[in-house]
Amino acid sequence: MAEVENSLVGDHLVDKIRRRRRLAETRSPLPETTRVITVSNQKGGVGKTTTTVNLASALARRGANVLVIDLDPQGNASTALGVQHRPEVTSIYDVLLGDNSLQDALQVSTDNENLHCVPSTINLAGAEIELVSLVAREQRLRTALETFLRESERTYHYVFIDCPPSLGLLTVNAFVAANEVLIPIQCEYYALEGLSQLLGNIQLIQKHLNPGLQVSTILLTMYDARTNLAQEVAGEVRSHFPNEVLNAVVPRSVRISEAPSYGQTVHAYDGASIGALAYLEAAAEMADRGASGKEQADAANNERA
Repeated sequence: MAEVENSLVGDHLVDKIRRRRRLAETRSPLPETTRVITVSNQKGGVGKTTTTVNLASALARRGANVLVIDLDPQGNASTALGVQHRPEVTSIYDVLLGDNSLQDALQVSTDNENLHCVPSTINLAGAEIELVSLVAREQRLRTALETFLRESERTYHYVFIDCPPSLGLLTVNAFVAANEVLIPIQCEYYALEGLSQLLGNIQLIQKHLNPGLQVSTILLTMYDARTNLAQEVAGEVRSHFPNEVLNAVVPRSVRISEAPSYGQTVHAYDGASIGALAYLEAAAEMADRGASGKEQADAANNERA
């Protein structure tokens, strides 16, 4: 029995080394235009914020300039990225109300110098009510973001928007500002619960407010290869969304779960963990899928050089 266990551990270690070596030998192409991605799932507990911060961190570590906009009043993304989000701090709340620009609220994450964040504060909890009476209430984030990207001296390759699980004006602002939606889906019972409603809401946004919005990426999270359930759920999701689901999956990981309690991404908390590796693989795949033919050719030439 001990020999079998040792063999399994050895195989696991070899696989991990092989995957890390493959990542180290490849370069992720950078998009020609900024990809604005809203991370959304109206079902709670699927790893939405965890996916947002860890993908952003992974892309930053692979050379991209990344901005995270924390649009969730809980402010968990701000915490994980090590930025200040006390009530008195200039935040996305002030931006939505028109009192400040995104540049005013911008902070550099302690996770990586390429990673910036516009934090959320507790003030955002009342923003839904305050936005109701404002002009162009659904467009306020998009207007602020377009102005920021146009005037910024730094070229941002990715913008991730972490929004609340409920569909309110904050989430609508996120959908209107983005051109892509990333949906994390956990490999557990009721994985597809609420997904049809989410897709229906996205279609409404496409029809009335943002025709360019598309569901570009679905990431399977909390995957446990030892269980038949996880494999069945993964198969079901892939059968429904064959073009959107990433090949990379994020395993159920103690390190991923522990990192937020230390106010860190999994890469900062334990960069050698299998969870950190999974998010790096997902980020590399996202970069490849979103690249144009020219960008992929440039990346290939860089690797050969």
